[in-house]
Parts: sequence; C-alpha cells; structure tokens
Amino acid sequence: MRLVVDLNRCQGYAQCAFLAPEVFAMHGDEGLLYDPQAQDAHRARVAQAVAACPVQAILVDELDMAATAPGAGGAARAAGEASDA
Repeated sequence: MRLVVDLNRCQGYAQCAFLAPEVFAMHGDEGLLYDPQAQDAHRARVAQAVAACPVQAILVDELDMAATAPGAGGAARAAGEASDA
C-alpha cells in the first residue's frame, strides 16, 4: 500500500505512531518518519491511524483503500480529499 503524509499539515500529535508503530515513528518532538510502502499486513492499523489523524495529514492510495476492510471510511475520505486539492 502506498502512503503519503503531508508534512506541512502534520502537527506532530503522534496518533499514527501510537496506532501503527510499525509504519510511523516520531523523530524528536515534531518530526514524523514513515514507510511510504507499508506492508499489507499493517493495513488495518494504518486505516486506524488515518482516521485518527486530527489534521488529516495521512493519505493512502485510493485504489489501495478500496480493498480495506469496512470501518475505514475516514481513510477513504481523506484520500478523496487529497485528490480534490
């Protein structure tokens, strides 16, 4: 799955690092590190992280999100908002 984080939008709340530590990690107080090619095994946790981001800075490729289990509507919405921008 392909991820993009808008680092200009990210405020360092670290919800993603808490929910999906295999994919996201904080570097210092506000620097976010992430794996842009996250493994499919982490799909559910990434969807939770996308939904929990207070500033909607995490985007997942729309085609990838179509295969995500129900309950990830916020992630699909965030990906759709990115294509509108």
